Order: sequence, then C-alpha cells, then structure tokens
Amino acid sequence: MFNQSFLFLFILLGIGLIAKNQALIIATSFLMIIKLIGLDTKILPTVGAKGINWGVTIITIAVLVPIATGDIGFKQLGEALKSTYAWIALASGIAVALIAKNGITLLAEDPHITAALVLGTILAVSLFNGVAVGPLIGAGIAYMAMQIVKFFSS
Repeated sequence: MFNQSFLFLFILLGIGLIAKNQALIIATSFLMIIKLIGLDTKILPTVGAKGINWGVTIITIAVLVPIATGDIGFKQLGEALKSTYAWIALASGIAVALIAKNGITLLAEDPHITAALVLGTILAVSLFNGVAVGPLIGAGIAYMAMQIVKFFSS
C-alpha cells in the first residue's frame, strides 16, 4: 500500500499544497484514498482509460452553462462576431481544440509523459504564478513540438 506510487502521490500532494493548486490537491487526495481503501485495482484502470473523456465532458458542460442559463444567446453571438477580437478568439478556440486533440493522442500513446507535464504545470503554477489548464493542452503542445523535432531530425 505504501509503495513508490503512494510516495510519489504524497510528494505531489505536498507540492499541490505549497502551490495552492486545488486540482492537484483533489486529484492526489482522491487517488491516495482509493489506494488506501484498496479499490485501486478496480477503479483506476477505468479512470485511466476514460477519465480524460469524462474531464473533457465536464469542461464542455461548464463552458455551455451560460447558454443553458440564457446569459449567452444568438443576439450576443451575433454582436460578438462583429468584433475583430471575437474572430481572433474564435480562431484561438479552434486552434486550442485541435492542439489538445493531439494531446489526447500523445497521452494515450506515451502515458509516462504525463509525469513531465504535471511537473511542468506545478513548476509554472508555483514559481511563475501560472494557471494550471490541464495536461491536454500541454500534451498537445508537446506533441506539436515533437513532430517539429521529428520533421527536422529526419
């Protein structure tokens, strides 16, 4: 029960507490509790396989809440699209979604990269007052950089 993975999670919990990163605190606490009560072999494979898709679904729900509450409607969309900045935001949203798509591919093909992404996020949050936006976009950016390196290395 108290093995290398538990120690690693405990260290990440400590870093999360120091960095005041609520997502990391909740995630590591959840995983440590699952391991402590012995449900890790039953729950973690499912969470590992489907968790990213669940997370994307929850984020999508959160983004759509203003539409569901009526705070954003067709009128606001029409007004926004008259702005140059809205078109920049639209293009940025498309670019980020496409970059993150490749992040899912990278995390599925090379899961150990997650440790480096988490460490990079923790360092950015704790040392540079960055914002933890999750591993998908980081993995997507890493995937793009790897493809560029691969292209120029060939």
